Amino acid sequence: MSEQILHYPNLRTVLTVERTIQEADTIVSKSELKRKLPTQIMHQTLNLILEYLEDSGKIILGPKGITWIYNENPKLKALLKKAVRVA
Repeated sequence: MSEQILHYPNLRTVLTVERTIQEADTIVSKSELKRKLPTQIMHQTLNLILEYLEDSGKIILGPKGITWIYNENPKLKALLKKAVRVA
């Protein structure tokens, strides 16, 4: 981020945003996400959290909104370890 960060989120805020996105059954926009959050959050702080979640492979930020993609299933992880990558 090229802009100066005024406020870094605390862990509770990150987990709240993460849980809210995860519980949404469909794609949510940033404004819809802000409305679903139990507490208000600064726009810059939300953008920072979303950037972190995208970099860690938990969400996708698309043109229509935000989608949760992370899967914790151990069977899926084992299957992916044994899989052969096709170029």
